[in-house]
Amino acid sequence: MLLDALALTGSTRPRVCLVLTASGDADAYYAMLYECFNAVGCDVTQLRLFPQPTAAPEERLLGSDLVWVGGGSVANLLELWRLHGVDTAMRAAWEAGVILAGVSAGSLCWHVGGTTDSYGPTLRPVTNGLALVPYANGVHYDSEAQRRPLLHQLVGDGSLPSLAYATDDHVGVWYHDTELAGVVADQPVDPEAGPAAYRVERVGNSVIETRLGVSGRVS
Repeated sequence: MLLDALALTGSTRPRVCLVLTASGDADAYYAMLYECFNAVGCDVTQLRLFPQPTAAPEERLLGSDLVWVGGGSVANLLELWRLHGVDTAMRAAWEAGVILAGVSAGSLCWHVGGTTDSYGPTLRPVTNGLALVPYANGVHYDSEAQRRPLLHQLVGDGSLPSLAYATDDHVGVWYHDTELAGVVADQPVDPEAGPAAYRVERVGNSVIETRLGVSGRVS
């Protein structure tokens, strides 16, 4: 997925900004991602919010080709982004064509909402995402037993939008503007039986789930 994201920038040496708010700006997480992105030929910077912002959010994000958001607490991420104006800066970057990507909380944040363990081991809904894409999102769909039934419940009762996209671990979805553009994985998978993405949709009084196999790199 990382290489797919970098390819979409169209740059031979992409400028990557890491935003790891959801993990509390964990130093070890930054070190790991700096190593990964440097190894594939990127210029890497960061936007930390602890103990205070390390740069003007809009300037830093708009100066990047790719923004990569890490996992952790999406509830904390959204609160702190709004406190420091990162939410509006992210929207400005998106409208300017910067590639926005990430994992777990870094996937959920771009959507209207989804399911989260930000509040404890019992999953709860989050409904105040940035809504850059007008759907709900379900992460860790195959590895956490509460994820699928709660997403179905929230889509079915109208707590979340009538359309959601969910992903198993190691799988991601890409959007072009607000349209689904493909399903990718960060390791080889069987497109028929392996990890996948899912379209979860409220149709009348029912919730219909459709499996979306990995389709390869998005261009």
